[in-house]
Amino acid sequence: MTDPLHAELLDLAREAARRAGELLRDGRPADLAVAATKSSSVDVVTEMDIAAEKLITGLIAERRPDDGVLGEEGASTAGSSGVRWVIDPLDGTVNYLYGLPTWAVSVAAEQDGVTVAGAVFAPMRGEAYHAVLGGGAWATGAWEGERRLACRPSPPLDQALVSTGFNYVTDVRAHQADVVRRLVPLVRDIRRGGSAAIDLCDVAAGRLDGYYERGLHPWDLAAGALIAREAGALTSARHPGTSPSNDLTVAASPGVFTPLLALLDEFGAWHD
Repeated sequence: MTDPLHAELLDLAREAARRAGELLRDGRPADLAVAATKSSSVDVVTEMDIAAEKLITGLIAERRPDDGVLGEEGASTAGSSGVRWVIDPLDGTVNYLYGLPTWAVSVAAEQDGVTVAGAVFAPMRGEAYHAVLGGGAWATGAWEGERRLACRPSPPLDQALVSTGFNYVTDVRAHQADVVRRLVPLVRDIRRGGSAAIDLCDVAAGRLDGYYERGLHPWDLAAGALIAREAGALTSARHPGTSPSNDLTVAASPGVFTPLLALLDEFGAWHD
């Protein structure tokens, strides 16, 4: 049975993610992509990002004023309840800017440092994903009702579809590209979606066999990593049993996880 507090946190996470996602979807200027190379368009995205975070933090403050918050756009309060919210109001900013559909809102709740509830809402996909610790991972979308998520049966690594992402720092990107160059002949193919939260949910939904990325922040991965784990995936940093981190985040179905992590370790895919 789900802990009543965890159920309450999940309900709030889902509502906050949905409302912020609707704000971003409905408030995005129709011509934003046309001006995607202009600084003014970037300013609009920043304003929307901040507005979405304010919506989420305002809702949390109204419902649970004693909780802490950590948000990508600067929200940071310690709280006194033992619960902390980890928020990415717009994961996949460049996709949003260019009018690509792969962007999402990610809202997770931690209790005493452990992620216990998470919600990811991808408005342009028409999909919402959520999980509570020990309660499985679920999604709503074009299908009827809620669907329980389960990662794919593990293929051999050379038949695995793997996703990754790239940093914005030039030398880091160059190293990440070299890792991909070495990895791509050893797997079915590589994907680059542009949203860590959605990539993690796609592992959970069986749309990817694995995902890895260097340089993620807590708000990028908190909800998505819980959803992946609750769908049966394994997650870690560089070493099995460690929590996904800025150094490296890996999520994969169990049979893909071990050989993929071994290759990433061999190729030096983590932070030095």
